[in-house]
Amino acid sequence: QGLVGLGRYLTRRTSLEPGEPFGVNILTDEIAFYPVLYWPVTPDAKALPPEVLARIDAYMKLGGMIIFDTRDHGTGVPTQLAIQRGNTALQRIVGNLDMPRLEPVPDHHVLTKSFYLIRAFPGRWDGGQLWVEADSATKEAEPTRKARRVDGVSSVLITSNDFAAAWAVDERGRPLIPNLPGGEAQREMAIRVGINIIMYALTGNYKADQVHVQEILKRLEN
Repeated sequence: QGLVGLGRYLTRRTSLEPGEPFGVNILTDEIAFYPVLYWPVTPDAKALPPEVLARIDAYMKLGGMIIFDTRDHGTGVPTQLAIQRGNTALQRIVGNLDMPRLEPVPDHHVLTKSFYLIRAFPGRWDGGQLWVEADSATKEAEPTRKARRVDGVSSVLITSNDFAAAWAVDERGRPLIPNLPGGEAQREMAIRVGINIIMYALTGNYKADQVHVQEILKRLEN
């Protein structure tokens, strides 16, 4: 329901008309054709077998993006610790992946301007960080832990804000789940976050091109 809702918002507000979302089995389905996978992390998630890890690793390195959503902001350990160590559900999933080094979304990241100009990344919850692949141009390189750089797009996004719950709609397009603490204003921001993520995944670093700087500055002034 969350991804259906996001698809409707994309169709209504952009020139993109995405197909209907559906579940995939990474071990048996061909995932190379999908630019984005949304992975809600369940508390009972188990470690992945080597053959699944290999397919995820290939997907990330060849151009796919995975959004891991722990959906537990305010109820679990900080996302940074969940990524790095411990027996958290997220660590059990990603611990054996060739994960790139991650950082919170920087102020001038393409995700902040790929469609809407945004400064925060709420979902159903507000306050959790959105983590992206670190920019090796400005950080100390870790060559053995770098998944990919295809058009400047991060191969992985990690959040705890429960994006899909904020996007979810019923058959008539009505929102299903309250957003805390910001209500409908927060939902609107969450929708913009979802649209920015999809446009970022599909257009790469297009909006980072210097040719767009003047137009972006004009919009910020208005």
